[in-house]
Amino acid sequence: MPKAVICRELGPPERLRLETFVNAPLQQGEVRVAIRAAGINFPDILMAAGEYQLKPELPFTPGVEAAGDVIEVNGAPGVAVGDKVIVKMRHGAYADEAVVAPSQLAPLPSTFDYAEGATFLAAHGTAYHALIDRGQLRPGEVLLVHGAGGGVGLAAVEIGKFLGATVIAAASSEEKLAVAKARGADHLVLYAREPFRDAVKRITDGRGADVVFDPVGGEIFENSLRCIAWGARVLVIGFTGGIGLARTNLVLIKGASVLGVRAGEAVRKNPALGEVRLKALNGWAEAGKLRPNISHRLPLEDFAQAMRLLIDRKAIGRVALMMR
Repeated sequence: MPKAVICRELGPPERLRLETFVNAPLQQGEVRVAIRAAGINFPDILMAAGEYQLKPELPFTPGVEAAGDVIEVNGAPGVAVGDKVIVKMRHGAYADEAVVAPSQLAPLPSTFDYAEGATFLAAHGTAYHALIDRGQLRPGEVLLVHGAGGGVGLAAVEIGKFLGATVIAAASSEEKLAVAKARGADHLVLYAREPFRDAVKRITDGRGADVVFDPVGGEIFENSLRCIAWGARVLVIGFTGGIGLARTNLVLIKGASVLGVRAGEAVRKNPALGEVRLKALNGWAEAGKLRPNISHRLPLEDFAQAMRLLIDRKAIGRVALMMR
């Protein structure tokens, strides 16, 4: 029988349980996918703790992205048994199987294995939406990426460099910065070595960053407003370091914009955005220009350990659960 990670009570990863379940028959227009890998994302952790904006009814299975093989189709045009696919979900990816609609599927790039496919669209899709749709990053501009050793941060480094920006990568360890450099970062800032706002001013001869990509929040967000250029766009991706407070005088003085980034919600509001984004990302992946950096691949039964790697900031890039 297939297995799934089940959240029956809200709390830390250790409260989740791996359980077997019975296959449900497919309804008209549905597709069954044998999941080979699932990506670990911070929303999974927050959702299981009851701290995310989406609060599924208990019990539920965490996980917003996976990759695998189509094994059954019931009247779903354009999908065939044997297709290798990426699966986009609001939750449910930590499982051996998933039943989804065709609209939740994307082709697995031929250059990727299952783990890379399962860790691609959430991070790179967020970075794309942030830098292109919201930040309108232009060639020659300076992009400051916080949390550049994380999955979404590394994606921003990759895409920012691909778009022609000068990329300043800031992270908490030399190991993370080394990976950011390999992914194209032009300048590296270690938080513990130098206040990043001083480093940005030094690197830009006092001008500051044109675009700030911030998945951290807290003091990182607040100090970012002190090292921005005129007309800067500060992109709020998340709050892994807490909620930051904007000093409106700093926003006004620099003619800056503070922009919230919700890549998934943007597509739900405007599906055409998602079509353009997916086509671009798949094209870049097929051309070998983008690839997730996976630091850990763990079996499904080690889901709590995998989630802890993100909580404890021990992952560099992405973490994937591998199904047997």
